[in-house]
Amino acid sequence: MNRFIIVLMLFITFCNCADAIEDIKKVYLNEAIDAAIENNIDLQAAQIEVNIAKNNIKVANRLQNPEINAFYFLGAAGASEPKQLGVSQNIEIAKRSARKNLAISNLELTQKNVNYTTFDLKMDVREAYINLVATKSILDALEQQLELQEELLDIAKVRTKGSKEPEIDTIQVEIALNQLITQVNTAKVDVKTALSSFNKIINDPNKITYDSKDKLFSEENNFKEMLTPDPNYKFPSIDKIIEKVLPNRYDLQIAKQEIDIAEKNLTVVARQRVPDISLTGGYAYQVASRTDSGNFNNGAYAGASLVNIPLFYNYSPEIQNAAYKVQQAELKFSSVKNKAIKDITAAYEKFLTAAENLNYYENKILKNSEQMIEMSKDNYENGETDITALIVMKQSYRSIIIGYTYALAEYYNGWTNFLREVNDENFNFTETI
Repeated sequence: MNRFIIVLMLFITFCNCADAIEDIKKVYLNEAIDAAIENNIDLQAAQIEVNIAKNNIKVANRLQNPEINAFYFLGAAGASEPKQLGVSQNIEIAKRSARKNLAISNLELTQKNVNYTTFDLKMDVREAYINLVATKSILDALEQQLELQEELLDIAKVRTKGSKEPEIDTIQVEIALNQLITQVNTAKVDVKTALSSFNKIINDPNKITYDSKDKLFSEENNFKEMLTPDPNYKFPSIDKIIEKVLPNRYDLQIAKQEIDIAEKNLTVVARQRVPDISLTGGYAYQVASRTDSGNFNNGAYAGASLVNIPLFYNYSPEIQNAAYKVQQAELKFSSVKNKAIKDITAAYEKFLTAAENLNYYENKILKNSEQMIEMSKDNYENGETDITALIVMKQSYRSIIIGYTYALAEYYNGWTNFLREVNDENFNFTETI
């Protein structure tokens, strides 16, 4: 019986642990972006700002609440003055429409900021995905080199056993192998770190761990799946690109919207000088015991007055400050535009350099290195060269493979950074030429 209870408790514990384990979901880049847009908590919080801005339009367009007035005169005053029950209402002149227009402009700014946040999230996912794939690719390359190093150790042991080479060959290979093992271990940690960063960017509250499907260092080099143009493409000049993309940048749209907000705010502040009207009306009566004629007298009363007359204070400091805000917004727009041109140019030049380096790796460095490593391996097996030369060659080849992986990652990240600067995730060179 006790054994049955123990088994049952272990089973329950296992089930609870299984529930706690997150699901692993392998995704391509476009799927990762969709998952982030749908589930990202920070983006959901940012989108609430749109609802707040919509409600602020209603707040700005509000009517002033009325006041209920009652006058009941006591003592001698009550003998001659009527009792009154009425309503007072302040009516704003030329203010509600200005406030509403300002609130609408703020809503447009909020929506632009949310759009920019969404776009920025997509670019963050791209970068995190590429970095994850890059670290996995480096790990894959190092593990392949580890297998080759183990194969080389077997060859060295055979040669040493046959007394063709001194035992020091085996020791050298073992040292190189152990060094490579530490690099593999470090690469595994890098993959875990990149995976964690990738999921941190997606920020999905559900129990899902997203992982990449792609590997950069592969025979396919599928640029289409990575949403990146082929590095052999004949890219256009930067002038054509700037002419096309500059008006669509989110930061320029936001800066332009801030000018509109500053102008509308100036209107709101300036209209504080316009007096408002206060209307008063109601019912008045005197009881028979309080009238000279002994009759019950009653009737209505109405009144109007101007309030908030800018006589002693005319809001000049507020109006001047609002005008300064317009100047600031205009200067900010010019600054953003000037910096945008420089940022786009720098990002494009960096992308073109990454494409050039990647093509150089693929067309020259990799092919020659693969031939050299095979020749060195054959020469060692045939006794035509020593182990030191082969180890040095393998280390150089490993550096080339890792360098090629970094070149791929740099190319993909260069494209992502370029997309950041043009603010267009669907940028197409064919539409620019």
